[in-house]
Order: sequence, then C-alpha cells, then structure tokens
Amino acid sequence: KKLQECTLLMVLILSSVTPLTHLQYLSAGQMTDLIYTEKELVQSLREYIKAEESKLAAVKSWANKLDALTRLSTSDPEGYLAHPVNAYKLMKRLNTEWTELESLVLQNPSDGFISNMSTHRQYFPDEEDETGAAKALMRLQDTYQLDSEAFSKGKLSGLHSSALLTVDDCFDMGKTAYNDADYYHAVLWMQQALKQLDAGEEAVVTKADILDYLSYSVYQMGDLPRAIELTRRLVAIDASHQRAGGNLRYFERLLFKQLNEMNQTYEPASEEPIQLGTYSRPKDHLPEREAYEALCRGEGLQMTEARRSRLFCRYHNGYMNPRLLLKPMKEEDEWDSPHIVRYLDILSHGEIQKIKELAKPRLARATVRDPKTGVLTTANYRVSKSAWLEGEDDPVIERVNQRIEDITGLTVTTAELLQVANYGVGGQYEPHYDFSRKDEPDAFKRLGTGNRVATFLNYMSDVEAGGATVFPDFGAAIWPRKGTAVFWYNLFKSGEGDYRTRHAACPVLVGSKWVSNKWIHERGQEFRRPCGLTEVD
Repeated sequence: KKLQECTLLMVLILSSVTPLTHLQYLSAGQMTDLIYTEKELVQSLREYIKAEESKLAAVKSWANKLDALTRLSTSDPEGYLAHPVNAYKLMKRLNTEWTELESLVLQNPSDGFISNMSTHRQYFPDEEDETGAAKALMRLQDTYQLDSEAFSKGKLSGLHSSALLTVDDCFDMGKTAYNDADYYHAVLWMQQALKQLDAGEEAVVTKADILDYLSYSVYQMGDLPRAIELTRRLVAIDASHQRAGGNLRYFERLLFKQLNEMNQTYEPASEEPIQLGTYSRPKDHLPEREAYEALCRGEGLQMTEARRSRLFCRYHNGYMNPRLLLKPMKEEDEWDSPHIVRYLDILSHGEIQKIKELAKPRLARATVRDPKTGVLTTANYRVSKSAWLEGEDDPVIERVNQRIEDITGLTVTTAELLQVANYGVGGQYEPHYDFSRKDEPDAFKRLGTGNRVATFLNYMSDVEAGGATVFPDFGAAIWPRKGTAVFWYNLFKSGEGDYRTRHAACPVLVGSKWVSNKWIHERGQEFRRPCGLTEVD
C-alpha cells in the first residue's frame, strides 16, 4: 500500500508541474547533466522512503503499546479503572497522547521530495523530447541496418550492454512510429514487442494491443495476407474487440477482390516473424539516401589503390608562416580531387576542454541558414546542439582562430565565428552544401562577406561507432580522430561552387561527438587565393 501511495504521489507531482524549457535534440553534455539530476532525485526518493518508514515504525510502536493496553483494559473495564493510576493514564492518553499520535500521522515526509522534484522538473525532457529520442533510435536502425532485436538486447556495433528494451519499451517505440504514420518502423517494433512477449517476458501491455497495432500497420505496408493472419490471432484472443472483427472482414474482402482481378488463388501468409528486410523502407526527400547511409557503414568507399598511391603526408609550414617554421603541422591527404587534407595535433586536450567549457552553457539547437532569407533557422535534417564562440570570449579561441589562418593562408577576419557542435543520441547532419548555390543568392547577404570559400573542421572527440563525415558524390568517408582537423575548399578559384563537396555528418551510434568548425568567406582572400585561368581551377 505504501508503495502504491508513493507511486501515486510521484505521478501527481510529475503531472502537476509544467516544464519551462524545451529540450528536444539534447546534446550529449546535457544528457549527462540529466543523469546526475536523476541520481539526485533517487537519493531524495530514498530519503523520503526512509522518513516514511521511520514515521510508520513510530506509528507501529504506538499501535503495539496501545493494543496491549486495550486488551488489558477491555478484559475487565471496572477492575482496570478501579486503580486510580489507570484512570489517570486513560485520561492522559485520550487528551494528550492520542493528539500527539494524530500529529505524527498528519506529518508529511514527502514535502522535501516534492520540493526537490519541483526544482528539477523544469529541466526534464517532455513528450516531444521522448518522441525525438525514439526517432533517433529508428534513424540509427536505418543507417546502420540494425534489427529491432539488436537494440532490444543492447548489441550495437559488437558491443554488449545492459541497456535492454522491455516489451513495453518496444511497444512504445512502435506506437511512436504509428502515431507519425511511419508504418514501416511501427511493424518492426510491434513485431519485436510481440516476440519478447511470446518468449515469456512480463509486460503491462497486452498481446491484443500489440496485435491491434501490428495488424493494421502491416495492412498499411500492403501485406494483406499477413494482416489477415494477425487479425485472426487478435480475434482468437479477444472476440469482442471493437475493431478486430470489422477489420478482418474488410481485409478479407479487399484481398479476395484483388485475387479475383489477378486471377490468383489465396495462399495463407507465413507465420514466421517479420524481420528487417521483409518490407522495403519508403523513399524520402533525400535522393542519395542509400549511398549516404552505406558510406556511414563503411560500405561503397571509392578509395582505390590507384587513388591511394596519390595520397601523401608531409610537414606543412603554412607557406613559410613564421609561426609554423619551427613547428610545422603534420598534414595528411584524405582525398585527391577535390583535395581534402587532415591536420594532426591541431588542438591540445587542454584547448579542447576549454572550448567545451565555453560552449556548454550556450549550446542550443543547431541551425542552418535559410537560402531564401539568409536567416538562421532549425531543420529536421540537422540534429545537434551548437554554440558560437568569438575570439574575445577567451585567449584559446583567439589562438585557434590564428592557427587556422596560419595553416590555411586565408584570413579569418571575414570568417564566421567558431561554431562548436555536440551530437547526442542519433545526432546527424544530412547531405548538404556549405556554400550558397546560384538559386539562393541571398544566403549570406546579411554577412556581407561573400560565399563560404572553405571549411575547417576540428574533431574534438573520438567516437566509438558512427559519426563519420562522408561525401556521397565521390564515395569518401572521414572518421573522427580527437585533436585532428580536416580542411577543404567549397569553391573553385573562380568563385564557382564545387558541387562535389556535398557532405554529411553520419549519426552517432555509440559515444559522443564534439566538433568545432570555421567557415571561411571570400572577402579578404583576393590576394591570398587569386582567381585561376578557368572556372574549375
């Protein structure tokens, strides 16, 4: 009973406080903060339970003492009251001690816990955040071709974890997809929920509920025979189900109509569980989706032996820059055309920690520049948290800016601020161009510094799995290595855009990805990178 009261209390608290902030697309850093918040709440909950137990023990002690007294007094009331001490103590108990007991019972040990919950509740994720996290798992599932069971059992990229998904978790994942009319993922997760339930796992959700969602989702995927088989199983479990009977008759009518039109006979659907690959994933807005995701998995790379033979490593002194003469940078070719290079030991551990420290309080949902208005706005294809840092914020930022200028030979006076990004659960940036195309001439008009001529990307963390920077046009994948940076030109010397540089940040599968980038603009580079003789020099 006490456990029920405690649970009810927590539900009332959670439902009565409105969140003050919206935390969708949390960074890994913010997720870490939530872990410590939860730890503090667990400690507060234990203190509340301890206080309740202490209170209950005191009440039990009173009850035991009074129980013994009442047994004695009721066995011979007149004889008991004949003793003046007993008469006095009865008056005292009823006048004083029962009042004290009443006060004890009325004490509310939950006040401290409620206060703590109210303080932290404003930082809790809301329903939309939970939905975003579920969609992030589905994004990882698609990109890295993971079946639902791999997630459910905590098997990611060869890692075995205790992070397991229950029947109810899988059902909620499927319901999230279903509510978004994403029947492809609804089928995968409802099937996994059904599989775990059939294996004997306990759950709150019923088999009928799972079959209800699964059968209709399968129907939406165009598989009428299997939808009929699943609906028949639902009717067998719950003959009075309000939709099952009607759905079954409708599905059967529709199937036999199709069979008659095609002059085919009915064949019962397989009772084998639906697996990854049973149905094709619907196409979306991204034309290079398959190539992009294959590169994220390390497939389809176009690094041939002939190309590899043209890649070299060297010491780079920034075109005789005095700051790099005594300590040149280690430069490695990542790709030959377009030329992409990686610099080693570009940021020290201390510099990385300082940049993160400065960025964490400012992290906000990452934005992209609207090609029509030039205004920064959020977009579903970029899921990360970012912050902008300028040289005046700290000497480390000024030093990093100067280092980028020394290495590239390009002025950073007209460059954008240093952008720091943290990719959390399923964080990604789908294929995009860094430069402004001809059909979006006003993208950087407000800045007045021309187009983005080059990109300098610092990797500030290693990533356990996923998180590569990929170029679908020519089949390259560059993997994060802490302390290194990659650099490429977005424009030819003529100012024309190099459309081969369309690239993407793959979803982080395991780990946390921190990067910082500098977008260098055209203005000020006239004598540092003069025009070539052709449009594609």
